[in-house]
Amino acid sequence: MIRLATVFVSFAAVAFICEGIGWTDEEETPEYWHNVAKEELQVALGLQKHNMNVAKNVILFLGDGMSVATITAGRILKGQLQGNSGEETKLAMDQFHHAGLSRTYAVNKQVADSGSTATAYLCGVKSTYYTLGLSAKSRRQNCSSEKGNAVDSILVDSFKAGKSTGVVTTTRINHATPGAAYAHTAYRSWYSDSDLTQEAKENGCKDIAQQFYDSSDMITVTLGGGRQYFRPKTTKDVEYGTDNDRDDGQELIDKWEMNQKNKGLNAHYVWNKNDFDSVDPVTTDKLLGLFEPSDMQYEVDRVADGSKEPSIMEMTEKAIQILQKNSKGYFLLVEGGRIDHAHHGTNAYRALHETVAFDKAIEKAVEMTSDSDTLIIVTADHSHTFTIGGYSDRGNDIFGLATSNGNSYKALDAKPYTTLNYANGQGYQGPSSTEIEPHSRQNLTGIDTDAVEYHQQTAVPLSSETHGGDDVAILARGPMSHLFHGVHQQNYIAYVMRYAACVGSDLGHCEGNSQPEVPEPEPPSTSNPFLGMNLDTTATAVALYVQFALLICFAFFIIFLSMIVIKKQNKKAEVDAVKSYQNYSL
Repeated sequence: MIRLATVFVSFAAVAFICEGIGWTDEEETPEYWHNVAKEELQVALGLQKHNMNVAKNVILFLGDGMSVATITAGRILKGQLQGNSGEETKLAMDQFHHAGLSRTYAVNKQVADSGSTATAYLCGVKSTYYTLGLSAKSRRQNCSSEKGNAVDSILVDSFKAGKSTGVVTTTRINHATPGAAYAHTAYRSWYSDSDLTQEAKENGCKDIAQQFYDSSDMITVTLGGGRQYFRPKTTKDVEYGTDNDRDDGQELIDKWEMNQKNKGLNAHYVWNKNDFDSVDPVTTDKLLGLFEPSDMQYEVDRVADGSKEPSIMEMTEKAIQILQKNSKGYFLLVEGGRIDHAHHGTNAYRALHETVAFDKAIEKAVEMTSDSDTLIIVTADHSHTFTIGGYSDRGNDIFGLATSNGNSYKALDAKPYTTLNYANGQGYQGPSSTEIEPHSRQNLTGIDTDAVEYHQQTAVPLSSETHGGDDVAILARGPMSHLFHGVHQQNYIAYVMRYAACVGSDLGHCEGNSQPEVPEPEPPSTSNPFLGMNLDTTATAVALYVQFALLICFAFFIIFLSMIVIKKQNKKAEVDAVKSYQNYSL
């Protein structure tokens, strides 16, 4: 009776858990999944006719460090924040019509950095580790190697085509991803002139903040962080009172404002949310927003701090409102840059909340644009060593311990472990000594793994978790989005954006001269022509054997006829010989 009662209670508990997290009876039936698949099939069938329009607008959403595992875990978090199980939830990016994979390696590295990858997907050229906007002939931290090796981005090409351009990032605007849109440097960390080496100064290389100012006529909207790199060390930050960064004494923000106004443009510089909100996109020609001395706040910290700076969704919305006034269209780069930073800190809580916030910006862009004229691409520059595993039950807290039926799984050391982990990084639980010594993994029983500051455990102790080298997703919708269809080199992304928007050198898709749809390539043929017929491999082999047998039979037949002919000739010769002898005897 006790065992029966225990089984009943366990079953009731599981049923309660399933009911609470949204596992429905309907999902237990084959019909439910047949209908789900049928709906997806209908969507796929509707996409057989490709959108061959010219992309008037292109928006590239770049989730820095947003691996496939990050997308999956972010999707679950989004659902759980809405009170659901999470696994069944759809991100905005999940609903894009076409998908592919991007190969992220650099010319000289299996696992790339954000500079070389940005050069690939923005400029269309794979480059070397830690360089920006340069071909692979350049060398890291070698200023003289910049000469003659600069490569331009799609932002530059879009500007030359008369389009408006924009850059939105949650990092500093002179960081790797936004920097590749306008800068060329042998070292992506030359943020201001105070970072330049003596060799760089002697050879006339410019810091990235300076290059932004020099290129700013090409950029309509720029929103992000990094204001300390644009002001002299002799001044203090307007918000925090900390030292600014420039050695050369330049006030590049003031110079930017003056330069734009001298051109007769209605330009605004803002550094807080109140000023940002007051900007009227209808009357604004140029907008520069620098909301932090360095990178912007993580989303969870921004909200906790009273939202004193805009979210990535709000920045994206404002940028589109300003850019869409250009009748020729626009190019917009939106980077969710702090996904990467949180991963480096093995802090999944912040990384996944950044991913959800990034997806909200994507959703807003979809709402504000049309598939008929706007190509939207979502991708990442690289992955991380972040993993999701552990056989947890449906709806298990994404930040929690790996659990089944309310009980935590135990590792070989008899201690629980979390669903989310990293292969390396600072979450390592071992001795502080650099020597290899026996150590004990932290027991997570009673530990709040849902805490904002919690760092997931790792396998290898490093001060900072590393990037991953695996492929990342490319998700696309709108004109020519079907061109993302398989496993692509990362620089292919830039080529497709240029081709779809008719900027740059390949203009075969422009001015109503849309190329006809290219049929799907047929698989390699396994048929072979034989006596005017196309036969498969097996039939061809049989036919060849039959042919060989017939040849042998024909050969035997010829030999048989030859023997008969020879025999007749010999008999005739004998008869002739007898007759000759008889005649001789007479």
